[in-house]
Order: sequence, then structure tokens, then C-alpha cells
Amino acid sequence: MGWLSPILKIFSLIFGLVGFGVGISIGLIVGYYLFIYVKTSDVKDPDVRPLAEQDSDKLQHMLAEIPLWVKTPDYDRIDWLNQFIGLMWPYLDKAICKTAKNIAMPIIAEQIPNYRIDSVEFERLTLGSLPPTFQGMKVYVTDEKELIMEPSLKWAGNPDITVAVRAFGLKATAQVVDLQVFACPRITLKPLVPSFPCFCKIILSLMEKPHVDFGLKVFGADLMSIPILYRFVQELIKDQVANMYLWPRTLEVPILDPTKYGQFSYCELLFTYSRTISTIQMNPLSSIVYVTQICRALRRPVGILHVKVLRAMNLRKLDFLGASDPYVKLKLTEDKVPAKQTKVKFKNLNPEWNEEFKLTVRDLETQALIIRVYDWEKVGKHDKMGMNSVPLKDLMPHEPKEVALDLLKSMDPDDQNDKSRGQIVVTLTYKAFTEEELGRDFEKNETMPYAPEGTPAGGGVLVVKVHEAQALEGKRHTNPSVKVTFRGDEKKTKKIKKNRDPRWDEEFQFIVEEPPVNDKLHVEVFSSSKRMGIYHKESLGYINIMLSDVVNNKRINQKYNLIDSKNGRIQVELQWRTPPPKS
Repeated sequence: MGWLSPILKIFSLIFGLVGFGVGISIGLIVGYYLFIYVKTSDVKDPDVRPLAEQDSDKLQHMLAEIPLWVKTPDYDRIDWLNQFIGLMWPYLDKAICKTAKNIAMPIIAEQIPNYRIDSVEFERLTLGSLPPTFQGMKVYVTDEKELIMEPSLKWAGNPDITVAVRAFGLKATAQVVDLQVFACPRITLKPLVPSFPCFCKIILSLMEKPHVDFGLKVFGADLMSIPILYRFVQELIKDQVANMYLWPRTLEVPILDPTKYGQFSYCELLFTYSRTISTIQMNPLSSIVYVTQICRALRRPVGILHVKVLRAMNLRKLDFLGASDPYVKLKLTEDKVPAKQTKVKFKNLNPEWNEEFKLTVRDLETQALIIRVYDWEKVGKHDKMGMNSVPLKDLMPHEPKEVALDLLKSMDPDDQNDKSRGQIVVTLTYKAFTEEELGRDFEKNETMPYAPEGTPAGGGVLVVKVHEAQALEGKRHTNPSVKVTFRGDEKKTKKIKKNRDPRWDEEFQFIVEEPPVNDKLHVEVFSSSKRMGIYHKESLGYINIMLSDVVNNKRINQKYNLIDSKNGRIQVELQWRTPPPKS
């Protein structure tokens, strides 16, 4: 009987497979009948009663539905926004659906040939009559150029999205109904710029996994009524959305070109630059050009301009009694660094300086050197003797160029006269950074740039950026300006007239031979005015900042409460830049 054993095993396997198939078929039929085909007939409307009549158990169960502005003081109530959306929803519905259809149809048409499908069409596309609501809004206040919002969104809508698919002469429809979405997104508008809509991009991310529930009808049957399939789809959607947009992952929507405003961050282009550096050997010319474009976008240095002010000749006499006292100021366009200044040559219309200066170049194509000659005055405003400019793109790298420039009244060709203002002679040498120097700078893990060439090896550059002040109060007037004092060296911002909330955005630099770990920075706000020939000046408040923190952290940007001021505040950004490491 041993020969029967293999036959019995074969029959056992066959009957097992048949039984499994029959069981699955019966299960699907019964499941479809119980959960989809049969509709419950004894569904009743919920019992709606005032809160005062609810028992403690039901009240406890309802706590999860309380809006966030009630539970959390960080969230603000925004009923006005819900009313606005409610009134606009019929129009938003049509506009959103039209835009979505215009975006989806070309993509669908491109994919149809791959699946042997005749056509895919939207038979009905509407988001329904119920708009989404915001349960609260949290806004973060930062000292950076950005706006961060976290709304709590709930949408229990009644959309009707019906898609018809035709293939092999048959038609199948799928309908999405009863959509519910609960989400807590974070919306960041950055960087803020002075051009409408006043931000360069929108950054979206989810702070927690969203809740998404919907009905999916195929041939009139709701597949989401099957418990196992419902849970599987729920978890699948949550995981897929979380993998794409759950913080710290983000979705970025560009609005404006940040390169036009110098707002590209170092981190945003680090990967792109690294990829470019790796292709230099394959295409050196285009890669070097691209490196220059990246540096321009980042507003990072691309080289150093060496300027030697030699002499001036035949300067115009401006003083009624005696000769003029000339000195020269040098500054690059589009640069917030204070101008470089020569010594004053007293009573001399043909002065010789022979002084050398170094200026950091950030864009060789667009920047120009502005040369201004002034007549120094002991009292009052210094008189302008003349000016001229030299475009940097006219210079050849590493080749000294001596130029003699006629001094002009201004750079406006229509604002000139025939009177000579003299000449000034300077020597210009542009030294571009090498690819290795740029690479070392970009490979640095910090977002801070290095100190410029010529900085003491053990020291660095202390950068002070005076951004803005708020709620300034003057006894007689409020024409605020800021004086920054470091180790006896004073820098001043421009004066803004009649403004209690001024914004300067001015930058000052102090070259230091050693880290200022034990020093303080004195920042004081003044208000000044001149009435009836009498000069009035008063202090609106001051602060003293310990510099040990900025040396350790490399960068600090925060607002300080002004001392001797009732409500005044000032925002100051500090940076500590060190020389690049020697290779």
C-alpha cells in the first residue's frame, strides 16, 4: 500500500487549494453583503443637547473636540478667517477644482498609453458646500527675516470627485465622498523681502501625522466599509504623507527669485556647490562660471580689491580763506561695509597720500569702486570736492592698473558744469579667490563666512549689524540714530527723522587681534535735532553686550531691552569671523 501514499498527498493538496479558494470566495461574498450591500435601516440622528445637560462621561469624551484656542493659550482664535473662507468657499471651490483639473489632466494624458487605457475623465469634481475650518493659529515671533505660523485645520467636507476610466470598451467609475482631514501644518514665509508679496518662498511641513478619512465607491459600493481594507488604507496614507512632509521634511513653493535680494542661504546651495566642484575636471569653464553665480547668489566674497590712493592734482579751492583740507573715501557699490578713509591733508590742493586699502568684492560684474573726495571741516558738514567711479569688470585679475580720474560733481551726466574739480590717481589690483579657497570656504560646516584677507592670524573680525528699534521715546523729539562703541572705536548709523520704530539694517566691522572674550560692546540710541541754530541731543537708551557669547557661538541675533528706556527695544546681530585655516 506504499504506492497510495503519494497519491493521497496529491489529492490532499488539491482539496486544500480548492477549499481555500472556496473559503475566500464565500468570505468576500459574505463580507460584501454584510458591510457594503446591506445598509443599516435603523440609523438615528444624534441627540443634540446643551452642555449643561450632558453627564460627566460625555463631557470627558468631548474634550478632544475642544478647539486649540481654548485648550492652549499659544493658539489664537481666528473666527474672522473662518467667516472669510465660508463666504468665499463657493468661488474657491470652483477655482481650486479648475486649477487641479488643469494640472492633473496633462499628467494623466501622459501616463495613459503605458496602461492600455482609452481615457480617464472627471465626470464630477467639486469640494462640496462645507468649507474647512481653522481651530486656532499659533504664530512664532523670531528675530530672523521669516514668518512662522501653525494653524490647526479640520475639514469634514462633502466633496464629490468622480473619475471615469474607459478601457477595452468598458467603463469603470470611482467616486471619493465624505472626506475628513485633520492636520497641524507649519507654514513658513521666508526670507522676507521688500517686494510684493514680500517673501521669496513658502515652506510647508506637518507637525504630526494627519488624520485622513474618506469613502471610495467603485461600481456604487464603498470599499472603505471593509474594516481590514479601511485600516490598511488609513495607515498607508499616514505613513506616505509623513515620509514626505512630516517635520523636519518640508515642501518648498518658490514665489520670488531670492538671488535678486541676496537671500540665498549658505546651506541651501551647499549641496549644489559640492556637486558643481565634482564636475570641474569634466567641464572647467562652465563649472567656474557656475561657482561665480553661486557666490553672487550667496553674496559671498569672490576676491579682494587692493586700492592704493596715490595723489590728487589741481583740486578746487572751496574755503574762502585758506586752502582746502582734502581726504578720500572709498566704497564698493552694493556693500554695507563703512567706507575706507585716507588721512586728511591740511591746506593742500595737490595732496599725496600713498595709502593702501583692501575691499572685499562680492560681484565682479556689477560692483564698482566709488571714490569721493571731501574737504574736512572742523565745525559743520564736510564739503564734497568731487567723485568718480571705476567698474570692477574693467580690471584684469592680478594686473595692477593705474588710473587718473577727473573729479565730477556727481555721477549724473546731466548734473555737471564746465568748472574743473581736479584729478585723482589710484592704483587698482583685483585678486580673485582660487577654486581651492572657494571650496574650503564652502566646505566649512558653519554658515559664517571667513574673515577677509589681512586679518590677524590669532584674531578676527567682529561684525555688528544694527537692524531696528521699537517703542523709542524722546522727551523733545525722536530722530533716532545708533552709536556703536568697541574699545574706543565709534561707528554711527544714519539718522531717521520722526520715527519711534526705525529700521537701519547697517553693518559695521571691527578688526581684532585676539578674540574679545572679556570685552563689552556699547550700543546707544540717540535723538538729535537742530532748532533756531541750537543743536539738541538726548539719549534714548543703551545696552552693553558681553562678547564672550558671540565668540563661542559665532553668531547672535536677538532683541534687547534698552536701559534707561521705558519700553524701548533694539535688535542687534553679532558675528565673529575668523581667518580661514591654512592649508
